[in-house]
Amino acid sequence: MKSSHSSFVVQPSRSSLLVWIFLCFIVALALALLIIQPAALAQKKLTAAEAKDHVGETATVCGNVVSTRYAASTKGQPTFLNLDKPYPSQIFTIVIWGSNRSKFGRPEVEYSEKRICVTGKITEYRGVPEVIADAPAQISIEASR
Repeated sequence: MKSSHSSFVVQPSRSSLLVWIFLCFIVALALALLIIQPAALAQKKLTAAEAKDHVGETATVCGNVVSTRYAASTKGQPTFLNLDKPYPSQIFTIVIWGSNRSKFGRPEVEYSEKRICVTGKITEYRGVPEVIADAPAQISIEASR
């Protein structure tokens, strides 16, 4: 028995195929930029002294931990790790809030006198650039030079 419906195949025009290919390319490019751009920004490696010129950016800042302080009785119980210049003349600070401290163990001991890098958004507090570290993965210890 023969079907009463005839086969119907739509052949798209060449111009509509080109438009679809172009749109797919644009979408793929936009997705690639969204994925690659944050990773590329985080790859900027800065010294502690350079961080002041990059406030508002996400970057990796490296330096020697020259002073530390766990302010247990201060609001928020912050731990401060100062790179390259000690408090009160610090030029860059890593802040670990008390709510995240247990993830790091004793960071004021663990990182003291070590060369480290921290990745995150550089902000400024009272004129000093800083990165707030919420997770240990943000901080890496560099090999001694």
